[in-house]
Amino acid sequence: AVDRSIEWASQPGQHILSLADDAYPKALLEIADPPSLLYVRGNPALLRKRGLAMVGSRNATPQGIQTAENFARTLAGKGLSIISGLALGIDAAAHRGALSAGGDTIAVIGTGADRIYPARNKELALAIVENRAIVSEIQLGTPAIAANFPRRNRIISGLSRGVLVVEAAPESGSLITARLAGEQGREVFAIPGSIHSPVARGCHKLIKQGAKLVETANDVL
Repeated sequence: AVDRSIEWASQPGQHILSLADDAYPKALLEIADPPSLLYVRGNPALLRKRGLAMVGSRNATPQGIQTAENFARTLAGKGLSIISGLALGIDAAAHRGALSAGGDTIAVIGTGADRIYPARNKELALAIVENRAIVSEIQLGTPAIAANFPRRNRIISGLSRGVLVVEAAPESGSLITARLAGEQGREVFAIPGSIHSPVARGCHKLIKQGAKLVETANDVL
């Protein structure tokens, strides 16, 4: 595994950062359990840039997808790096919105950095690797394993100044990210929705718990 990692990191645009490296993101040094290694495809300098995490449902509504893209486009245009998890739904929309503005985006994934999951986001992942960044703490070659995804959420929130939840069910993994953000001293934002929508209830739950209600990008800025 060590030899494979060294060979992987010898290729252009592929990096391994340890806690001792100057390039290791300072924001992650602030959290209780920073990853000892980060595998980075793309530009590792982005990991030290001021960022906002955007997360939400994989089964997002068309309105939620559009909202996520619009917010990401505006916020990336204001200089924030948009951080998400490359999942279907809100995550992918956030990455697309940032890219459409010519802004920066970071995908934190729950597989090895040499794997793309889900496969439907392969084209998006390749666009992110070009001058942006895909990050993982997982050993190379590791496929999608359910237990790894909640753990990667602490990196999504840890790299950010705050977490914006766009759509989420009450038991969504996005609420795990929001909880971790609060524990890490990051701000938590949530966009409200219809009282009849299942994917709005997680956001309403966060707002009841003290998350900032967001209607426009300026509420975040």
